[in-house]
Amino acid sequence: MLVMKEDAGMAGETRTTVYLKPKVYRALKVKAATTDRTVSELVNAAVIEALREDALDLEAFEKRAKEPSRPFERVLEDLKRDGLL
Repeated sequence: MLVMKEDAGMAGETRTTVYLKPKVYRALKVKAATTDRTVSELVNAAVIEALREDALDLEAFEKRAKEPSRPFERVLEDLKRDGLL
């Protein structure tokens, strides 16, 4: 669960509350300590990476949107015909 608060924190950053499972939080704190980064830096990096992956997925989808599609039923029929199912 992610709760956004309109709170101007450090230089243009938004303060938020994130609820993590205790073991996840402990692992995050250990990673922060061992990598000399803050928990906020690690969370920001993870969110940015997830958004970057989404953008790449959308880009790939848009590039292939005009390609002909093949119904799943047809794929199953072909597999059965070829003796694979």
